[in-house]
Amino acid sequence: MSVQSKHFLNKAETLVVESLQGLCALNPKLGLDTTNKVLYNSVHDRSKVAIICGGGAGHEPAHAGYVGDGMLAAAVCGNVFASPNPAQVLRGINLVDSDAGTVIIVKNYTGDILNFGLAKEQYAALHPSKADKVKFVIIGDDVAVGRSQGKIVGRRGLAGTVLVYKIVGALARQGASLNEVYTTAEYLATRLATIGVGLEHCHVPGTAAGESHLGPTEIEIGMGIHNEPGARRLSPVPPLGELVPQLIENLTSTSDADRAFVPFTGRGDRVVLLVNNLGGTSELEMGAVVTEAKKDLAKRGFKVERVIAGTLMTSLNMPGFSLTLLLLPDSSDRNAPDTAKLLSLLDEPAAVPGWKWTVGAAPSDNIITPQAATSSTTRDTSARIKVADAKAFTEAILRATDALIKEEPEITRMDNIAGDGDCGLTLKAGAEAVQADIKSGKINADDVVGSMVAISKVAEEQMGGTSGAIYSIFFSALAQSLQATAPRGGTADAALWSASLTGALARLYTYTRARAPSRTLVDPLQAFVEALARGRGADFAGAVQAAGAAALATRDLEAKAGRSAYVEGDRLRAEKVPDPGAWGVKAIVEGLLGRAA
Repeated sequence: MSVQSKHFLNKAETLVVESLQGLCALNPKLGLDTTNKVLYNSVHDRSKVAIICGGGAGHEPAHAGYVGDGMLAAAVCGNVFASPNPAQVLRGINLVDSDAGTVIIVKNYTGDILNFGLAKEQYAALHPSKADKVKFVIIGDDVAVGRSQGKIVGRRGLAGTVLVYKIVGALARQGASLNEVYTTAEYLATRLATIGVGLEHCHVPGTAAGESHLGPTEIEIGMGIHNEPGARRLSPVPPLGELVPQLIENLTSTSDADRAFVPFTGRGDRVVLLVNNLGGTSELEMGAVVTEAKKDLAKRGFKVERVIAGTLMTSLNMPGFSLTLLLLPDSSDRNAPDTAKLLSLLDEPAAVPGWKWTVGAAPSDNIITPQAATSSTTRDTSARIKVADAKAFTEAILRATDALIKEEPEITRMDNIAGDGDCGLTLKAGAEAVQADIKSGKINADDVVGSMVAISKVAEEQMGGTSGAIYSIFFSALAQSLQATAPRGGTADAALWSASLTGALARLYTYTRARAPSRTLVDPLQAFVEALARGRGADFAGAVQAAGAAALATRDLEAKAGRSAYVEGDRLRAEKVPDPGAWGVKAIVEGLLGRAA
């Protein structure tokens, strides 16, 4: 298996400049020195301190995405993962040269320190009267590499750097002095702890595709943002509920002298939590990471004052995330900045595309939830419909659900080709919930109508999506048809089931345009219901056979409805896969009959 190596670009050599040009389109107040790859705020107030940063590209939105009112005056960009040279940096300093002074902030990497540091010295030599007006701050917030291993190079600069940009950028906009901006940045640098975790390396545009760095079931804790190796690997990939506490332990432990970089006390420390996407992690997963991190910090007694989450400092397309904690000052730290002020600076809006908006409040301990709705679904049970053989009724449903669960991998395979990949798991979730309702007694042979209503609710609440809605409507309609067709207090026989299924299908057709042949679950469902009706319910096996044939025939049909309608027809014909939803119906009816799907 290889690292994902496909990219959207014209040429790797022009990608950085083209990306910077895109930022200028987002904010017309930005200027771009194309030759030196310097993005700058063309309307920066030169009576206020200028914040300058930069480094290699590939960490977007860092750093250029933070240029604008309220954060950075300029960002100097190198090629991917390569520091800009001193001439570029000097150009950046000159473009936003401020009467109030300049603070240069760099991440702790040798190339950045040398090149930005040399530019600072060159500026001082050229402008002796301003030599003391340029300050230099190095941010190293990584905790994965301990003191012994990193005793010469120090801690790597990671996502915590962005919090420094935001706070001191807002402070500079307020008109703070050079010394206040500088000392605040220096203080924040001592209060940051970050650790990352990745599922795989990133790929650098323009380089050859490489083999996977990690095995199929491995993750790496402490992986750097330039593909540097981490501190350790884990296999298999642990659940978030196990992984996140390990990461937070690395961040906050004071017993590990080699990695206890930040003076956490474990006694109600007030912190800012930053959850950062390293570039290739879905927003769906990121939300779950936030939940687990907040939960674990609360268990440890931390007071989380702000939660910020998003894509803030990446490693190109790396599938991973990092956690950062900013330890806020306590009342005993007399030389520290005021905590309330730090939070207000963090909360201030910034006119930059890279920063994630915050609500300006600590997260609530309890999520607001609506009051339980008053039920209006009470059903008249005075005329319950039963079945003649209670055991056979329950066993048939269990066989059908077992068949769906067994077929999940195959249905998922089909749907990965013909749809969006969720059909198998959706049907499996519904099947497992139906089995749970049988166990609890919600589905039982003494109340057939109530059982159909219960199955409808399972489809609605546990399956979701289009198929969940279709199944829910169908079983709700089946319950209505059974109630309307059966004699009061009667027993459901084959003819009653057949007539009720016909009525349910007709009701379903008022909500979907799909009609056989359509390459949807309607194909086998319609075939089953119509075949059953021809014999007034007597030939169940024949109806199951008709459904199976209809499901198999979807292999050769052009999709007219559902997700498959958006899939390229040639691919469907080449792969010759049946419709996954139709295959699910086939599994259900064959399970009801007792035939292997």
